[in-house]
Amino acid sequence: MSPFEIALLICFGAAWPASIYKSWKSRSNKGKSLFFLCLILTGYVMGILHKVFYYYDGVIYLYIFNFLMVFTDLLLYFRNERRDRQH
Repeated sequence: MSPFEIALLICFGAAWPASIYKSWKSRSNKGKSLFFLCLILTGYVMGILHKVFYYYDGVIYLYIFNFLMVFTDLLLYFRNERRDRQH
């Protein structure tokens, strides 16, 4: 278990609660990029797969937690997109 990998995931993960809150409250996709969210999700999937196939340790839970936060933001993106099209 690398302390550097843990620190990286904590730093990356620290931004997502604010992003989720902004998406929830604003009900807008202003400043959001579907491509960026998908790219980040893909990165977390690759990290999870690496842990599953090559070096399983407890850090996998940070990858999963971060993935779930970005996935939540992605779901809010689609909710907001649908809402924007209705108005």
